[in-house]
Amino acid sequence: MSTTRSSNHGVQEAMQKFGRFLSGMVLPNIGAFIAWGLLTALFIPTGWLPNEYLAQVGGPMSKWLIPLLLGYSGGAAVYGHRGGVLGAIATSGVIAGADIPMFLGAMIMGPLGGFVIKKFDKAIEDQIPTGFEMLVNNFSAGIIGGILAVLAFVGVGPVVLAANGVLRAGVEGIVAVGLLPLASIIIEPAKILFLNNAINHGVLSPLGIQQAEEFGKSMFFLLEANPGPGLGVLLAYWFFGKGMAKDSTPGAIIIHVLGGIHEIYFPYVLMKPVLLLAVIAGGMAGVATLQFLGGGLIAPASPGSILAVLAMTPKGAFLANVADFLVATTVSCAVASVFVKASASEESEESLKDAQADMQALKNRGKVMPEVKVSGAELRTIVYACDAGMGSSALGAASLRKKLRKAGYEDISVTNAAIGSIPQTAQIVVTHEKLAQRAMEDAPQAEHILVRNFTQNDVFEQIMARLEPKTAASSHAGVLVAGQHGAKERHILDMTNIQLGLTSVTKEEAIRQAGEALAAAGYVDEPYIEGMLNREKDISTYVGRGIAIPHGENSVKSSIRESGIVVLQYPQGIKFGKDMAYLLVGIAGKDNDHLSILANIAATMDECTEAELDTLYHTTDPKVLYERFALA
Repeated sequence: MSTTRSSNHGVQEAMQKFGRFLSGMVLPNIGAFIAWGLLTALFIPTGWLPNEYLAQVGGPMSKWLIPLLLGYSGGAAVYGHRGGVLGAIATSGVIAGADIPMFLGAMIMGPLGGFVIKKFDKAIEDQIPTGFEMLVNNFSAGIIGGILAVLAFVGVGPVVLAANGVLRAGVEGIVAVGLLPLASIIIEPAKILFLNNAINHGVLSPLGIQQAEEFGKSMFFLLEANPGPGLGVLLAYWFFGKGMAKDSTPGAIIIHVLGGIHEIYFPYVLMKPVLLLAVIAGGMAGVATLQFLGGGLIAPASPGSILAVLAMTPKGAFLANVADFLVATTVSCAVASVFVKASASEESEESLKDAQADMQALKNRGKVMPEVKVSGAELRTIVYACDAGMGSSALGAASLRKKLRKAGYEDISVTNAAIGSIPQTAQIVVTHEKLAQRAMEDAPQAEHILVRNFTQNDVFEQIMARLEPKTAASSHAGVLVAGQHGAKERHILDMTNIQLGLTSVTKEEAIRQAGEALAAAGYVDEPYIEGMLNREKDISTYVGRGIAIPHGENSVKSSIRESGIVVLQYPQGIKFGKDMAYLLVGIAGKDNDHLSILANIAATMDECTEAELDTLYHTTDPKVLYERFALA
């Protein structure tokens, strides 16, 4: 019994996640649906202001704009902007492969594009040579996107078109055996799949025209055009929904009922696929009422507005047609309310707060936010942000993270990110003063701390001013390295790996000496040395205050045997461009140990006075350097 209940709960939770994912694709693009609906309702030949010239604007919206927006949103939900771009590229293939609006195809190809590029990036993240990241990123997106577009063109498009033919045959079969209300079982889902025009104009209208010529009216004109089932769903969201789904329904109701553009409610059903039961029930109830009272229209109601329905109603059929609309609305709303209300009540308070925060972020997009003070009890997330989300921001985040750990604040997350990808959960964002405006636009909900240098600043002091004093965490003379049999503590620096009083040489020779010292200590294999030199060609490893931290590029990570550092002292200095380095700390970081090592070094140099630094540059006692770097 418990197993069955657990299984049902798992299915229910999966359906909720699926619905939330679909809503994340559709709701941000509701404005595009409304724009298309308005243009269509106004300017098509059967619209309120027929205009053949202006009616051309709506076609590209339904054919290209809205599917591409859906594809981008679906890909972005999986993998940010990069996933969105791949989703849009893949969607273009499914659009080109069909002659009907490919909203459903976009909802398939968009997330698929984001998923594929996410997996690809994960597979090669440590294999790209330094300096080639942008080249690889751009060409991989283009190549993979092109492949997905071709697959969509030859695969997904034909499948949807085939589904259209199956649904048409099904409707014709139900009508042929006289079970008209059951036609809603096919018509309503077909509408949600954006095949409404094909069903209405390809099947029902021809049948209706034949019947109207003989009897003066036909129910076939109302089977698809009745706005009641869709209105019932929208009313259920308005009464019992939450967030954007609830707030957007009044506008959707006007477009749907008065404008006659039924497509506006389709996304609300796709958010919760179980609502197909509501529109089917509403449609069946409406058709049964229509059949019982003898209603019908004299011609197609296009667009499917209640006003158009009344305009096409012959004398003696007003009561039946209005009853059809009201009964369908009532039944659909009653069934939909059960599901909408149930899912709304299952949303946790935290989920609601998250949704409200997202809404507030959307409202504040583009605004320069005032400083928001975060108290110590509330502080959980700090993000360092720079252009690429690597390099300087990673070093700054590592340094602050280590300092907070030493101060006892292990529950505060300190990460780094690219501007444009700052998580909405960030409470404090640290960025360079030149990037302030972009960072504030990307994370308007956060407090922003601006710096001129990511590693030499007073960010730690500012953070500590918000926090309650804690007992400093005990420090270790090294890092924890995970092994097959658990974690073992080992020193990242041995006394034998400190070299003092070295004669000044060129930068390249000094880096090679550091690499050879790492290899001699057993931390790395020989190829790592060339990786250190290649890294320096791409970007200087001089970090300020007379110290450089040469280390290998990503492509030679496999040459690292275990984590460790070596310290080389050059009392006369080594020229790094216009700067002079007196200490070279060669780094070999296994897995993510390099972040801890970088944090150790950055924190060490931040804490030093000028006199202490001078001592490190010229001491003849290796214990001085050992105590500074290994025991910091």
